[in-house]
Amino acid sequence: MYNDVIKKARSGMDKAVESLKKDMTKVRTGRASTSLLDDVMVDYYGTPTPLNQVGTLAVPEPRLITIQPWEKKLLADIERAIFKADLGLNPTSDGNLIRLVIPPMTEERRKEMGKVVRKMGEDAKVGVRSARRDANDGMKKLEKNKEISEDDLKRGEKEIQDVTDSYVAKIDDLVSQKEKEIMEI
Repeated sequence: MYNDVIKKARSGMDKAVESLKKDMTKVRTGRASTSLLDDVMVDYYGTPTPLNQVGTLAVPEPRLITIQPWEKKLLADIERAIFKADLGLNPTSDGNLIRLVIPPMTEERRKEMGKVVRKMGEDAKVGVRSARRDANDGMKKLEKNKEISEDDLKRGEKEIQDVTDSYVAKIDDLVSQKEKEIMEI
């Protein structure tokens, strides 16, 4: 009976961790990554279109992203979209290919990004704790309605806490990995 409540809690916690992973891909490190350009929208015949749907993105070197548009006339539109995205990157074009050189981050900027990552981690932990609270409330409701015994309630709460602890540890690992990646020169 209380397994459904725990499954629901796990599902909520999984969503918090997945959201954190997705958000962390957008955090700029010293390395080039095509995920930096995920939110860049190009005006493609009057329709805002994701950059990865109008050209091929590649990372040939650790500090370089190349964009090969599928239509040459999109070069200027892609450059404009990158400028508008305010990523702090200057696109250079040779007529066929757009190159984005990722400048090395300063020590101060790396520390700032570390703080951003820690904040993201805290937000994810809040999501996990919220799922735990909802699960505990669900367990108490089951016990109140006499669907489970008091022993089952205690057992379920302990299991929920164990699951919560494992997800918090997972979040801490993700945050420390990303911080390490950011602080790498």
